[in-house]
Amino acid sequence: MSGALKGSAQRVQAALDAHGLAAEVREFPASTRTSAEAAAAIGCTVGQIAKSLVFRARESDRAVMVIASGTNRVDEKAVAARLGEPIGRADADFVRERTGYAIGGVPPVGHSSPLPTFIDHDLLGYDEIWAAAGTPNAVFRLRPADLVALTGGEVVDIRQVS
Repeated sequence: MSGALKGSAQRVQAALDAHGLAAEVREFPASTRTSAEAAAAIGCTVGQIAKSLVFRARESDRAVMVIASGTNRVDEKAVAARLGEPIGRADADFVRERTGYAIGGVPPVGHSSPLPTFIDHDLLGYDEIWAAAGTPNAVFRLRPADLVALTGGEVVDIRQVS
């Protein structure tokens, strides 16, 4: 871990501080871009990684945030049903434009503008979880209840069943 945070990680720390959450952004020398990489760097289970996925609403063209457990694939039809319109994957430019962050480091907070947010119910089964903090090697630890309060997200069952 390093001392001074990079710009994007500093913005996430400022957003956490502004919400009154006692969470510390940590930067690792190893990548935390994927759930598996993050879990290995942190020393937690892949399921404890709260991965932030940005989708594009097809009718309204708005960004939609889904925060899923690192072990789960997202059932896009379930999210679309909750949102009330179809969704699709967002490309890198759309994600950066709408959130202010690059794919691989998109945090659940500190976005350019508020996003409708859906939180994977499975994350509530952990005492603590880890979320991206603005760069491909920065994360922060929090409790699932804090994630819900921080994002104003709706907790839903979004796990895709094989």
